[in-house]
Amino acid sequence: MNAQDFDKDSFKTKSGKELNIYFIKHASLLINYDNYLIYVDPVSMFADYSVQPKADLILITHEHADHFDPKPIEALKKKGTKIIENESVHQKLQEGEAMKNWDTLKVEPFLQIEATPAYNTTPGREMYHPKNRDNGYILNIDGMRIYIAGDTEDIPELQSIKNIDIAFLPVNQPYTMTVEQAVRAAKGVNPKILYPYHYGNTNVEEIRDQLKDDSGIDVRIKQMQ
Repeated sequence: MNAQDFDKDSFKTKSGKELNIYFIKHASLLINYDNYLIYVDPVSMFADYSVQPKADLILITHEHADHFDPKPIEALKKKGTKIIENESVHQKLQEGEAMKNWDTLKVEPFLQIEATPAYNTTPGREMYHPKNRDNGYILNIDGMRIYIAGDTEDIPELQSIKNIDIAFLPVNQPYTMTVEQAVRAAKGVNPKILYPYHYGNTNVEEIRDQLKDDSGIDVRIKQMQ
């Protein structure tokens, strides 16, 4: 399956350039801004990356096998491909650039990235994603702010994430959020558009139902199981 076969949504950035988001599966995404290609958490079990167009940037949130897989990273690389990851992935991959929570990085003149915290808070589940290890990311692409939460619950730090155009929130307890947590997180972040992602058997339609009356958030359900 090549990129054009994935479901996509299209947007216009502040300068009027086209930005397409391709929904691959689970937590795997492709963002195409003016032919600059950003892959998020590419994993072999979700797509054949050997037939995908090469990456300008690869983002890895953390080390779990449904997010970090060296094989597609190698397949997507070309001369000049940049790789950004958290510290634990950097130690395993031995290439790219590590970002810690709240680090910011100007990757291109049109692209700034901020690494955000992502961790579990429910007692007994902290070991899945311990505090200060994993990343989410805020991408500012030509004035469009996209928040990709990574594997996290509705942590207090989400309240400081503002002015988001598009948000991806994970919904699959015990590893990330319940529907109720995702609704709270959405109300805190208050994005213009919300995509639940990283879900399995969770009925993510409930998120749309609970936010439809007064939130003003456009909840879009994509096949990300």
